[in-house]
Amino acid sequence: MDPAALFITSSRRFLQRSYLPKIERCMDALSEEELWWRPNDRSNSIGNLVLHLAGNVRQYIVSGAGGAPDIRMRDEEFAAHEVMTKDDLRTMLRDTLEEVDGTLARLDASVLRNSITVQGRELTVLEAIYHAVEHFSMHTGQIIYIAKQLKHVDLKFYSFDKNVVHRNY
Repeated sequence: MDPAALFITSSRRFLQRSYLPKIERCMDALSEEELWWRPNDRSNSIGNLVLHLAGNVRQYIVSGAGGAPDIRMRDEEFAAHEVMTKDDLRTMLRDTLEEVDGTLARLDASVLRNSITVQGRELTVLEAIYHAVEHFSMHTGQIIYIAKQLKHVDLKFYSFDKNVVHRNY
């Protein structure tokens, strides 16, 4: 596989098969109230982060790289307080990632060098995808940290057996 196609395939895999299952495992461990808990007014809840991730990845990949209309309302992602149930958040995130995956699946690797504008910034399609995947990873880590803080548990993403690491998601 050429590097450009590998980049697209790897981006799809990280979003769908690595980050999403980790976020869902965190959400499963939490109550509805805990999902929207904020340590202070300047911080975000897991619910806010899920809304933010869906908005960002759709803006950068579906709209930016894929050319769909940009419908994002970024400020609302952070202002929200208990606006969606856990099930609705999960469905919204899954649906968004399916849309992202479809966009990436249809994307011809030859367009990775094309210039696009996202959030008023000019960047290449490759940069937009790279940003979205990196951004998703960073906030997935925050979600994991918050869930562990609230529940005081190991979320068991990995198990170790005879020096071999197994993913549990």
